[in-house]
Amino acid sequence: MYEEIFPSRLAELRNQKAVSARDMSLSIGQNPGYINNIETGKALPSMASFFFICDFLGITPQEFFDIDKKDPEEIRAITDNLKKLDKKQLQNIASIVEGLVK
Repeated sequence: MYEEIFPSRLAELRNQKAVSARDMSLSIGQNPGYINNIETGKALPSMASFFFICDFLGITPQEFFDIDKKDPEEIRAITDNLKKLDKKQLQNIASIVEGLVK
């Protein structure tokens, strides 16, 4: 299952960062074709490399595999800020969000 999800999820998250596969490969200390090989299904990263990939993308491993979250970095930032609000503020935000998703 992960072998099927991993390549497309990596490409999706990398594209959100607007970085090429080559540049990402070099940034995490790999050969220029490393990320391309993963995205085309020719290879899977080691556990250590997976952690480097997540660190580069600015996400947690859990966020990597949460395919329903299209923008995990932004969602985490919003969630962190929500934790700082009081109950009334949270109710106001909830009303706004409900209006947006209708």
